[in-house]
Amino acid sequence: MLSNIRIVLINTFHPGNVGAIARAMKNMGLTNLYLVDPNDYPSEEATSRAAGAVDLLENATIVSTLEEAISDCSLVIGTSARHRTFQLPIMNARECAESVIPEAVDHNVAIVFGRETTGLLNDEIAQCHRQVYIDANDEYPVLNISQAVQIVAYEIWMANQNKENYKKETPEYPHKKDMDLFYEHLEETLYGINFIIRSHPGKVLDKLHRFFNRSRPEKQELGILRGVLAAVQREAGLTEANNHPDKKVKDALKEAAKKD
Repeated sequence: MLSNIRIVLINTFHPGNVGAIARAMKNMGLTNLYLVDPNDYPSEEATSRAAGAVDLLENATIVSTLEEAISDCSLVIGTSARHRTFQLPIMNARECAESVIPEAVDHNVAIVFGRETTGLLNDEIAQCHRQVYIDANDEYPVLNISQAVQIVAYEIWMANQNKENYKKETPEYPHKKDMDLFYEHLEETLYGINFIIRSHPGKVLDKLHRFFNRSRPEKQELGILRGVLAAVQREAGLTEANNHPDKKVKDALKEAAKKD
């Protein structure tokens, strides 16, 4: 079950932190490490700091984008020391662990940590379903990233010892990649019926992304929503969203490919 929980590190700058994080993870039974566009990696310093957890470094998955790291996850939790404007449900580390364990029984879960200096960017937090923070001294709440991972990993380990957490039933949620396809479908439909005007798109799509990430529709509910969008397109006479701002570019590329 713990193997379904992945720790995702974005653009980690100091390789020593990656090694220390691998060690912290292995201490608490976590083995699934994802590195998004890491700096200076692989590194002897990372290997040295990992001590007996070098196998986690050797088996780490390295990807270029956050989207690649979380595409097959049904729950994505972003870590942040500060409150954002996205209004995601916020949990402390203990609450996070208690919510992760029942979901990780059958599904992949990602806990995402940002850069050492700036943390997660707003558009990265926007891809998460929940936000987690670590309680600390208000006068100096800043933790080293490896310390933050250690605390979250410890809480997960402790929550995993409580077998009551296994009894909590969790609905079947769609993977992140399925939600992304839904967002594309939604965007095409809204452009196609001119609900969103190409020259003045505003922030409607951002707000809808935020709403659905916050509410987390179940897999069957997502199927219903996709069916509604398909019906709207059908009734509006749309086979594709002709008003989508990217359509002309896509059409031009298709024509160029035919000529080649």
